[in-house]
Amino acid sequence: MEKRELGKSGIMVQPFCFGGNVFGWTADQKTSFALLDALIDAGFDFVDTADVYARWVPGNKGGESETIIGNWFRQSGKRDKVILATKVGKAMEGKQGLSKAYITEAVEASLRRLQTDYIDLYQAHDDDINTPLEETLETFDDLIKQGKVRAIGASNYNADRFREALLVSKNNGLARYETLQPEYNLYNREDYERHYESLCRESNIGVITYYSLASGFLTGKYRSEADLDKSKRGGGIKKYLNGRGYKILSALDKVASEYKTTPASVALAWIMARPGITAPIASATSIQQLNDLLKSTQLNLSGEAIELLTTASTY
Repeated sequence: MEKRELGKSGIMVQPFCFGGNVFGWTADQKTSFALLDALIDAGFDFVDTADVYARWVPGNKGGESETIIGNWFRQSGKRDKVILATKVGKAMEGKQGLSKAYITEAVEASLRRLQTDYIDLYQAHDDDINTPLEETLETFDDLIKQGKVRAIGASNYNADRFREALLVSKNNGLARYETLQPEYNLYNREDYERHYESLCRESNIGVITYYSLASGFLTGKYRSEADLDKSKRGGGIKKYLNGRGYKILSALDKVASEYKTTPASVALAWIMARPGITAPIASATSIQQLNDLLKSTQLNLSGEAIELLTTASTY
């Protein structure tokens, strides 16, 4: 596994990122600790979370994922083995946005929950059109100078605003967004490829994709409406059960059979092979699921296999 750089940050990561959205949701603390230990023991190092995870669970208020990771850091002593990415900007306890006042408050709360004194990659979770980009980027730049953050990234920015943010950083001598976190997978390709891909490649932006398995559809677990009850996420799969979706699954099945692996590992390997991609994010709730996902990094898909998948998923 060759490490890849997060933009021009100098931070190198394995080409797979574990999604911490499951911590405090579908993975309790004990399971989360086991998953994190297994990830590190297998030679991987990249974990993505957010301050707001897992606020959507009844009884939660946000911060649960970061708290579990922080408890694991304290118990395991493995903070130095992890490249940790988290986010700020979505609503937490009635506050949100990317103002200087809010980021300054939110980063301290994240550091406390995470039981660490620095965040490797701090990402704007949502664009904040009510705060000037200069204010947001100056605040992030200050956090880097203070040693609390090593690099910054963005998620959920439209292409024009992301381009503008890069210009603001350049024109004002400020730290720039080194990464972009877009939705991207074999099914949802068009938005990233049309609006972001060329910009990211030209500017050497690290791309960390979310929904890399289309909420689990690309695992092949959901092939009919009868399968939608298989997990808590099943309800979001129905939109993929159409002609194009089935065509993609068929191509995944064919390549998975050829490589004696799973559709999920093939779907991730296809993303990893896309020029300009740093790492897909995917989550697991069991060691077996995690091991299946990690196999993706060992798959060296042939040009024919990549072409089959790319053609089957044409939009």
